[in-house]
Amino acid sequence: MLRYWMILASVVAQSVAAQTPLSGPEFDKYTQGKTLFYGFEGQVYGVERYLPNRRVIWSFLDGNCKEGVWYQRDEQICFLYEDRPDPQCWVFTQSGGGLVAQFEGNPEATELYEAEELGEEMVCYGPEVGV
Repeated sequence: MLRYWMILASVVAQSVAAQTPLSGPEFDKYTQGKTLFYGFEGQVYGVERYLPNRRVIWSFLDGNCKEGVWYQRDEQICFLYEDRPDPQCWVFTQSGGGLVAQFEGNPEATELYEAEELGEEMVCYGPEVGV
């Protein structure tokens, strides 16, 4: 499995440079109604469910889910989550393997890539479960 992630990361990194950033409508068309898993440096990073009206639910696959919204700002797609007042902005491009997200469009910053179906589900526990 790790080998698969490393190969995917290499292919994605090579194809990102030539891609055009997705606009808000393009991003919405690609994501709406989907649940996408993202990888980072060969590991599963998190999962996001894309809902109508630009609403999202994010999780680091730990059962702790955060609701939010997204909007377009210039070439970036920015997310505001219930637990953070500051937007998290990414430049999204589309490669043959799916979406690639570069934090704030900075080539030196975090780059996430859409992972293939992992056979996992997005699990969200209610507040204070098990406490």
